[in-house]
Parts: sequence; C-alpha cells; structure tokens
Amino acid sequence: MGKKFEAASKKIDADKRFTIVEACSTVTEVAFAKFDETVDCAARLGVNPKHADQMLRASVSLPHGTGKTVRVIVFAKGERAVEAKEAGADEVGAEDLVEKIQGGWMDFDSAIATPDMMGLVGRLGRVLGPRGLMPNPKVGTVTMNVANAVTELKAGRIEFRTDKTGIIHAPIGKVSFGAEKLQANLTALLETLQRLKPSTAKGKYWKSVTISSSMGPGVRLDTGNVLSTVDP
Repeated sequence: MGKKFEAASKKIDADKRFTIVEACSTVTEVAFAKFDETVDCAARLGVNPKHADQMLRASVSLPHGTGKTVRVIVFAKGERAVEAKEAGADEVGAEDLVEKIQGGWMDFDSAIATPDMMGLVGRLGRVLGPRGLMPNPKVGTVTMNVANAVTELKAGRIEFRTDKTGIIHAPIGKVSFGAEKLQANLTALLETLQRLKPSTAKGKYWKSVTISSSMGPGVRLDTGNVLSTVDP
C-alpha cells in the first residue's frame, strides 16, 4: 500500500456506509493521482450467474457519458454502412473488416452489427467473445438502427454483465466530472440494475455497492439507501 493510498484511506470511515451523494463527494475528495482518474462502480448482486435467467447483461446510457473517447466499428453493408459512417463510426465494413480483425487489428472499444452480418461476424467469436466485444442484441449492438447505436455509444452508453461471482463492474465517469455528474451517472446505472432484477433471484438483491477512482480506495454505499432511492 502506497503512502498516498494509505493517506486517502484514512480519510474514509471504513465502518460507514455512504449515501449516493456522500459516496460521490468522497470519492472525488480523496482522489490523489496526477491524471484524471476513472471512477468505477462494483455492485455485488444476489444473483446466481450459473442460471441463465440470472445472468445480467445489458447496457445503460449515462447522462454525462464516461469521459472517454469510444472507438466504434460497425459490420454492415449498403445503406446501413453509409448511415454508420455518417453517424461517426470509426470503421465500417463487412468481409474486409472481419479479415482485418483476423489479422490482429483490435483498435476499437465497441462493435455493432446488423442482424444479417452476424453469420459473418460469428467467425470472430473466439477473438471478440473473451474481450466482451461480440455484438449482442441484449445490449443493443445487433440492430438495424446502426446510426442510433453508434450515436449512443459515442455519447456514453456502456455495456455491463455479471461476472461468475455475481458482480457488475462499470465505469461511471471521471473524477473531474465532480460529485453531481457522478451521482447522476451512478443513479442511472443502479436504476437499470434494479429494473433488471431477476424474478427468480432469492434473498437480498443488493449485497454491496462500492465506488472508487482508478488509484483510490473504495467507498461503500449503504445498500438500504440504494433500495430506498432506486425505484423497486
């Protein structure tokens, strides 16, 4: 543990569980890195990812974006390819784009495909799948409305999924956003997670929610507060 991290940790009461407002203020106050740190949320949910109906995978549009420039590629042909380019996609193609990725090119953050392209894109499953980049209709990246998908991803729509332990990891912005914007982004994420609660999930749904900057200590939210401020 570095001296700066230790000093930041001492500013946080380890036994306290913070409200959303308090947590977002605290995480910005204790950030100490010289660069603009990303603020992440880790939510441990009462779900069993081994059951398909409890595996959460979706997306949410953050009101203030992520603060990151997102590089988006689109697998499409004809009119849809033109629409994707006009919407600001960084790379658009079909067979040529598949071959480029098979050759080792991976300079992008998100991939979109029209439904008719999925047979072709399927060849990249072993490459894109492990990186979480495979287009998927559940998160809106397999769609005919490619222009809207590109616009949303560029504006700050993020994708998330539960890991094998039932935890959701997601970025909610940068330290420079300030507490209010981080609060709005965090609330959007938590509201989405609440709406996605599986009917088959048993017991307590919100087990823990922690936010932290890239280099800073975690700030734990009061899960009772999460339940009371997010629509059930």
